Amino acid sequence: CFLVLFFSSRSSAKLVAPLGCLVSRLKHTLPDLPYDYAALEPHINAEIMQLHHSKHHAAYVNNLNVAEEKYKEALAKGDVTTQVSLQPALKFNGGGHINHTIFWTNLSPNGGGEPKGELMEAIKRDFGSFANFKEKLTALSVGVQGSGWGWLGYNKEQGRLQIAACANQDPLQGTTGLIPLLGIDVWEHAYYLQYKNVRPDYLKAIWNVINWENVSSRYAACKK
Repeated sequence: CFLVLFFSSRSSAKLVAPLGCLVSRLKHTLPDLPYDYAALEPHINAEIMQLHHSKHHAAYVNNLNVAEEKYKEALAKGDVTTQVSLQPALKFNGGGHINHTIFWTNLSPNGGGEPKGELMEAIKRDFGSFANFKEKLTALSVGVQGSGWGWLGYNKEQGRLQIAACANQDPLQGTTGLIPLLGIDVWEHAYYLQYKNVRPDYLKAIWNVINWENVSSRYAACKK
C-alpha cells in the first residue's frame, strides 16, 4: 500500500491513501446496542437480546470479514471462480450485518405508540391509516415462510412507502431497491426463547418498542 501526494488550490500538499488501501485495512465490527439487554423487557427479554446481539449478529460480522478477506485474495489472483463462489456468503453475512445494524436502532425502551409528523402523514397517504399499515406489515411478517424479515421501505423513484418481505438475511435495498426504514426480524432466534413458535405473539409485542423517532429520521434522510 502506498500514499499518493495530492495538491489542492487552497492548501499545501497532502498525503492521501488510495481507497483500496483504506478498504483493505477496515474490518466490520459489532455495533454497541444503544440500550441494555434487559431494556426492552417485558416485550423482548434480556436473554434473547444478549444471544441475538452478542452471538448471532457477531457471527455475521465475523463471517463477513472472513468472506471479504477471501474475496480480496481471489480478486488479487484474478480467480473469478472463487469470487463467484463467495457471493452467497457475502450476501448472507453482509445482509445479516446490515439488517441487524438497522434493527437495533429501530427498537427503543421508550418506543411504541404511533409516529408523528411527515412519516405519519406518509403512512396515512400510502396505507390509508396507521392501523391499516400496522395490520398489513404484521400480516406480511407473520406470513414469511421459514426465516426472514418484514420491512417498511421507501421507494425513491415513486416517492412512496412500501412494505416488503425478504427471505433469510437478504438486505432490503440490495434485493428490492427500497430504502430500509423499519425492519422486523422474524428469524426464530429473535423470539423463540420467549414466544416459542408463536410468531404472532412476538409481532404483537414488538410494536410496543418500535423507535418511531429513528424510523422518522431514516424517512427524512432518504427524501433529501
